[in-house]
Amino acid sequence: MSHRLPLLATLIGTAFVLLAVVYALVPANALPSFVPGSDPALDTIHVKHGLASLLAGVALWAYAWFATRQRR
Repeated sequence: MSHRLPLLATLIGTAFVLLAVVYALVPANALPSFVPGSDPALDTIHVKHGLASLLAGVALWAYAWFATRQRR
């Protein structure tokens, strides 16, 4: 099996987990403009965005782990 797809899943999963950390620590009015949920009028934390990003990242990591494990 090609290892490009699991590597790509690992990299994108890491980006999603880092984005989840940003969502957890930075209020909506301080988020960069290219991040979904950026709103200059809000000063709250986007909890749902952070949880969704964390779940997507963990799911991609799980895919990469299962795709690269050795078969018996």
